[in-house]
Amino acid sequence: MRILVTGASGRLGLNLALKAAELGHEVIAWSGSRVLQGAPFASRAVDLTVYSKLGKELDAEAPEAIINCAAFTNLELAEREPWLAEGINATVPGELARLAAERGMRFIQISTDAVFDGRKGDYSEEDAPNPVNVYGRTKLEGEQRVLHYHPGACVARVVFYSWGPAGKPSLAEFFYDHLAAEHTVSGFTDAIFSPLYGPQLAETLLEILDAELYGVYHCFGADSLSKYAFGVALAREFGLDETLMSPKSALEFNPDTPRALNLSMDSSKLAAAFGHALPGLDAGLDALHADLQSGLRLRLLGMSPKEG
Repeated sequence: MRILVTGASGRLGLNLALKAAELGHEVIAWSGSRVLQGAPFASRAVDLTVYSKLGKELDAEAPEAIINCAAFTNLELAEREPWLAEGINATVPGELARLAAERGMRFIQISTDAVFDGRKGDYSEEDAPNPVNVYGRTKLEGEQRVLHYHPGACVARVVFYSWGPAGKPSLAEFFYDHLAAEHTVSGFTDAIFSPLYGPQLAETLLEILDAELYGVYHCFGADSLSKYAFGVALAREFGLDETLMSPKSALEFNPDTPRALNLSMDSSKLAAAFGHALPGLDAGLDALHADLQSGLRLRLLGMSPKEG
């Protein structure tokens, strides 16, 4: 399948593009002004906010499917300058979905667990979203616009960890780097999530395309735990000193930015559609470890984008 991955300079976009290429798909990777280095697939810098040119850009690439990984994820900056998040997280997805629908292209919009308020946990697709910050609100707007313009699209809500390009590290990289250097690192005991390993998430998204699913689906790991417990589990996987993990409350971290706490997720709808469960924490950490040993981290770092 000829697949366009937007936001390919980001962590999920790069892992997804690489996995899709490895599985034999023809990949076109779009980033913004930051150009990937030495990628084993077609890569271009395309500004998604220049809406007048997007139709021609899509016609030139002629993908069969689009997976939109482009996102504005800086929670603190989104609170201060919400129009930045609005453009990338809401307006861009809607415009891409509209153009994809007009051209008969499949479309997957990457969304987030942050569309929920974190008050109850174990959220399914049937639960009403109620975001507590600008990031979550704009991602929810993006979901709504995508499904309005492209009823055959799929909204995939995700949270993940992975190795990735240079820049802001994933939670797994943050814990690993500190623990490997024998530095104490804090983990939140009251922030609950259901993480899925990035390459496993990439395979899940490609399986969604193969199954031609549409509507909203939760794409989360089979296990829910605190971020502190995640750090302890990672330390054990890599044989690092788990006592360097320091328990802390998320409420102590930048209280000016609202955060949902219990974002445990139910992915049983997707598991039923696939006929198999999504991977759990042990399988994800095993794969994270194996990919470090195989050189994937260095390979992704080598493809880190530079300004075009």
